[in-house]
Amino acid sequence: MQVGAISPDVSQPSAGAGAGTQETATSAFGLGFDALLKIILTQLTYQDPLKPMDNFQFVSQLAQFSQIQIGQTTNERLQTLVTAQGNLQAASLLGRTVDIGAGVGIVTGKVTAIAFDNGSPLLTIKTGDDRTISGITLGSISQIREGE
Repeated sequence: MQVGAISPDVSQPSAGAGAGTQETATSAFGLGFDALLKIILTQLTYQDPLKPMDNFQFVSQLAQFSQIQIGQTTNERLQTLVTAQGNLQAASLLGRTVDIGAGVGIVTGKVTAIAFDNGSPLLTIKTGDDRTISGITLGSISQIREGE
């Protein structure tokens, strides 16, 4: 039995923050990475001894699987770096005054705390009239000023 080469599309998006290699492979191909390796082993086990798989084709498939794994590892590490950068950016806002769009108006307050929900920073601000607003994402901030 001979199975044709699988052409990976490594430009597929990652399964999300914190997703493991297994989940990324599954989302990209519908099979886990281990399942893809089992296909190769099955292919070798049941190949026709009179018509063995071409060495070039076999090495090509192994190289494709290796590239998939490298791409998945790279995506996971980049996601970790993006998360760390967002956390550092949020931490640098402590004590600063920020403006946040609220409907048609703007709310201004000093960042007093940062909480993390699934790795995403959420800010808490205290406004000039002593209201505390929490659960503010970094993307909702429209302006940052030194503490006033």
